[in-house]
Amino acid sequence: MTTTAPTATAPDPASSAPAGNAPTVSVLMATYNFRPYLPESVESILNQTFRDFEFVLIDDGSTDDSESLLREYAAKDARIRLIVRPNKGLTKSLNEGLGLCRGEFIARMDADDVSLPQRLEKQVAYFREHPECVLLGSRVLRIDPYGSPLDESDHKLTHEEIDRQMLQDGLGFAITHPVATFRRDAALKVGGYREQFTASQDLDMWLRLAEVGKLANLPDVLLKYRSHLKSVRFTKLAEQKRVKTAILTDAYNRRGLPLPSAFPEVKWMPPPPAEQMRRWARAALKANNRSVAWRHAVGALRHEPLAIASWKLLARVCVGGVRESR
Repeated sequence: MTTTAPTATAPDPASSAPAGNAPTVSVLMATYNFRPYLPESVESILNQTFRDFEFVLIDDGSTDDSESLLREYAAKDARIRLIVRPNKGLTKSLNEGLGLCRGEFIARMDADDVSLPQRLEKQVAYFREHPECVLLGSRVLRIDPYGSPLDESDHKLTHEEIDRQMLQDGLGFAITHPVATFRRDAALKVGGYREQFTASQDLDMWLRLAEVGKLANLPDVLLKYRSHLKSVRFTKLAEQKRVKTAILTDAYNRRGLPLPSAFPEVKWMPPPPAEQMRRWARAALKANNRSVAWRHAVGALRHEPLAIASWKLLARVCVGGVRESR
């Protein structure tokens, strides 16, 4: 089904009741100009071992031919509910999607990541065994733009650990957004995503969900979390820093907790593109993905043609490739 959706507002529980024959899970994805990653991302959902789901997919005004690709998928798979309309931003798109989702559980997904086949199956099973849980994530495998592995996350697993990380450290990544699955009724109860936050909207909603139920992460790796120069981590860091104090202040006030003298600062800073590519190249070499390492090394040289570090890295890739071929 392809429709033009109405203006996005925070979901209204009274007007968002599931229709008959609602699926168990609604997978919710909003995408804007991620055409290179879409096939792998969309197919990772369509190929889940758990089959009772709908796929609510919002093209948020993409200008990179994402629309035609998504229409092809929608024409082939009736589980896809595709909405195409002008750009409104991620937070409004997610609230629009919440209003359309009919499933008992809502599984978030991003257009540049990859869900592993048993993600939905394992998350639904956990919810069935733990009715007190309202929000569930998992550990993730971080990958580079080409899918080469970087490292595996070490997420905390219990409600108390996750809530403490968010409240004390402001870590929305305590439950990674694109592998988060939550109960639809709980999300509606807390009012969905708050649209004044165009970044860290997940941290804000996770803190509010923690006030109506339990949070958890599965120890399994259920998502490949892609790092690339257009990801939120690189493009919205300043906005994340700006809104975090407001989000945490609200959470402390709601819970009647004394405000700390200062909230922790986001100390991580994205490296320059050339340095980031060199780091990805070294990780690809470690994973024995020399063709990927070559692409990163060449990319670093394009950004900094005179950088000695990039030339040394390129030489290392070439020498390693010769040795490997012998």
